[in-house]
Amino acid sequence: MFDVALAEAGAQVPISTSSDENFPPENIIDGKSETFWATTGLFPQEFIISFTSLMSLEQIKINCYQVKGLAIERSVENEPVNFEQFCEKDLGPSDASLQTEEFPGENSSARHLKFVIKSGYDHFVFVNKVCVNGMASRE
Repeated sequence: MFDVALAEAGAQVPISTSSDENFPPENIIDGKSETFWATTGLFPQEFIISFTSLMSLEQIKINCYQVKGLAIERSVENEPVNFEQFCEKDLGPSDASLQTEEFPGENSSARHLKFVIKSGYDHFVFVNKVCVNGMASRE
């Protein structure tokens, strides 16, 4: 298993609800801890990570700031459509420190993952990195 949500592994962020040229959504998958995607206010905020093929998921980990309500959806389609609920969680306050949340893969597969930030502890939230441990599925 390795991180399939890295740009160097072929992952892409084809869709996000907000983009700031100084903090673009591609920062989520660049593998660097000092870069991040910043939202431009209002909720919900969303971004999609697309993989090169259908992936078997072992674990999803997100590093973020000020995120409160988070839902993750998955799609097995070739295009990022027909998403279904994967998991949902309210994250605890972070006191301006990095939030790290892990979600088990639950023996699932996905070609696309949609992250829906339903609410935050501030008007703006930041996502530093999403790590998806997995491998190409044989299905």
